[in-house]
Parts: sequence; structure tokens; C-alpha cells
Amino acid sequence: MTDHQQRIHPVVDVEAPAPSTPLVPHGSATSEKGSPIQQRPLQRTIPVRPPPPPPRKRSCCCKCICWTVSLIVVLLIILGATIGILYLVFRPQLPKYSIDSLRISDLRLNFDMTLYAKFDVKITANNPNKKIGIYYEKGGRLSVWYTNSKLCEGSLPKFYQGHQNITKLEVVLTGQTQSGSTLMSALQEQQQTGQIPLDLKVHAPVAVKLGKLKMRKVKILGECKLVVDSLSANNIISIKASNCKFRLKL
Repeated sequence: MTDHQQRIHPVVDVEAPAPSTPLVPHGSATSEKGSPIQQRPLQRTIPVRPPPPPPRKRSCCCKCICWTVSLIVVLLIILGATIGILYLVFRPQLPKYSIDSLRISDLRLNFDMTLYAKFDVKITANNPNKKIGIYYEKGGRLSVWYTNSKLCEGSLPKFYQGHQNITKLEVVLTGQTQSGSTLMSALQEQQQTGQIPLDLKVHAPVAVKLGKLKMRKVKILGECKLVVDSLSANNIISIKASNCKFRLKL
């Protein structure tokens, strides 16, 4: 009987734990003893971009605005200082005016139903300034009004008024007004009360002289509210009340 040799193969235990052998990644370096060399993880460098510069055009505009505002402020300071110095040196005062007399040369109703009026007015102009002269230029006007109707108007003379000077003026005013019959009736009815309100308006272009320097033209605007007793022609009219206000207009 032939003996058959039986080979016994080792049985592999499937449920046995895997050997605790350190895993070496493929392609990793090893030391001379065969053990793997631990490599540091690769570090990735991300470039940091600087923020974009602001638009150049906007920067230039901001600089221009700042320079402009600064220049305006400096000019205003210089102007204010100049005006302050001039005021302290010259001490300017408004001229004073008064109505001395008012006379009616003619007041009649024409055939075309317009009202014709002719007034003679005497005015006193007083310049109280010690260092300021006044040039009364051409184009000055003086007018007399009743309510909202202009009765007459005249031109102021052109002249120069020196320092602390008092000047007497005589101005002739003439005019024609539409709807004369209605206006004449209102004046006659008002005359019976003995108090007739009139407005005397002044519009005078003047130039101020500071020392030897003649300044630019300005305007003197004024209004005198008068109350007279009568509007009879060729008679001196009594002025019962007078309130005058004047101002400069640049």
C-alpha cells in the first residue's frame, strides 16, 4: 500500500487583526536601516495682492476743492479785516436829509382827464462824515406819491458834497397821471380832513470818496412819509408830520 503524503497548509485566520506595520507611502524615502523618513507636509504660499490705489482723478478733485475752499476762506478773512480797518479809520455815517418846504405850483385836471401836477421841493442834505466825501452822480430821481399813484417826478442835481457839509437843494417836480378825475376827487375829499398823506421817494446814485480814493457807485434809497394840510396851488403847504428813512444799496 502506497503511502500518500498529505500536505497540510496553514489556515489563515480571516478575522485576525492586520499586522501593525507602519505604512510607508509609495515613493517615500527610506533611511539606511530601511525605516521611512517622516516628511513635513508641503506648505502652499498664497500671494497677497495689495489693495488697488484710489483713482487718481478723484484725489486731484479733492485737492482742488480743498485749495479752492481754503482760498475763499483766506479772501473772506482779508476782506473782513480790510472792512474793519476802514470802518475804524473813517467811521462812515449815512447822510441825513430833511424836507424844508413843499409848494404846489400847479394842480389841475386836463381835457384828456389826466391830472397835471407841479411841485417845488426844498431839501437839506447833510454829510456828517469827517473823512468821507459824497459824489451825487447823474440819474438821481425824486418823486411824490399819493397812495399808489405817482403825482410828479424830478431830477436831482449832480454835485459833490464835501466833509461835514450841508447843502440846500431846490427840485422842481412835474407829472401827468391817468384816471385824473378819480384821483382829483380822492384828493379833494382827503383835503377836507386837513391831513393829506404823501410819500416822497428818493433814488440817488452816489460814489463815496475815502480820503483820495473814489469808490464804486452805490445807491441811496429813501422814503419820507409826509402829512400836509392842503394841496391848494400857489400856497405854501404846511408839513404836519415827516418820517424819513434812508439806506444804501450796493
